[in-house]
Amino acid sequence: MGRGDLTNAEWDRLESFLPRGGTRGGRWSDHRRVINGVLYRVRTGVQWRDLPERFGPWETAYKRHRRWSADGTWKMLLSQVQAAQDAAGEIDWDVSVDSTSVRAHQHAAGARKAPPAAVPQKGARAGTNQPDPPAETDHPTGGGGGIGECLGRSRGGFTTKIHLAADGRCRPLALLLTPGHYGDGPQLAPVLEQIAVPRIGVGRPRTRPDHVLADKAYTSRHNRRYLRRRGIAHTIPERRDQRRHRLNRGSRGGRPTGFDSGHYKKRNTVERAINRLKGFRAVATRYEKRAYVYLGTVTLAALIIWLRA
Repeated sequence: MGRGDLTNAEWDRLESFLPRGGTRGGRWSDHRRVINGVLYRVRTGVQWRDLPERFGPWETAYKRHRRWSADGTWKMLLSQVQAAQDAAGEIDWDVSVDSTSVRAHQHAAGARKAPPAAVPQKGARAGTNQPDPPAETDHPTGGGGGIGECLGRSRGGFTTKIHLAADGRCRPLALLLTPGHYGDGPQLAPVLEQIAVPRIGVGRPRTRPDHVLADKAYTSRHNRRYLRRRGIAHTIPERRDQRRHRLNRGSRGGRPTGFDSGHYKKRNTVERAINRLKGFRAVATRYEKRAYVYLGTVTLAALIIWLRA
């Protein structure tokens, strides 16, 4: 086992959830070795072709990561680990929301605006003209252009923005990507709607936090109405201009928003979760052209944080 590889205890927590067997009667290469290869790349940010030989062919690691990013395998593994933690009562449901900008490398530009057309292959099913679809065609819908691939121009340059909700123990509960120039406030509801921690046994996934903490970027009336409609207590400071406008309107300005400064101190948990994520070099700088592959990279980093926190 090399530095940063999955330990035996971590592997035992993941092994039972991994896919059994490969496509068309084949078999997967050793899952543990391939996952360690993908993890090495996410941790160090090296090019795929520079993976050490002990992880096997670099194409295997790259294609496995791309496939599992597309079909949601990384997200499923993260959900299973979160479910086990929730069943043990180890999740602090005081959730903090924030975002961080990630500089996109120049290699992240230039993705095709449409997926390549399916090309007949030797592996077509007998008696049909339908070939096995190439791996690139099973990516999620969307994409094409900078906006579709979550790339934009902001003060930081060519960037992607990661929006996340973190629990009270500095672990990402939900992740969302947008172009770098998108604002934070409109993404509060989409991020919270990504929270879905499954129950072990019978029951719907848990989707509602006990409390939400966020900074002034999320203080719009729309966000507060959304949180009240879902019955979620929240601590969000009011901007000075909003307070001034409310006071100028007198009784028509409505009641002041509640704010617990002592509870608000706990919001640093999301900042610390961001620092943990950016400890992975392939997260701190985006190299992937496709947004779904980069989201898979961030999800794998979050999975490792949950396993090791």
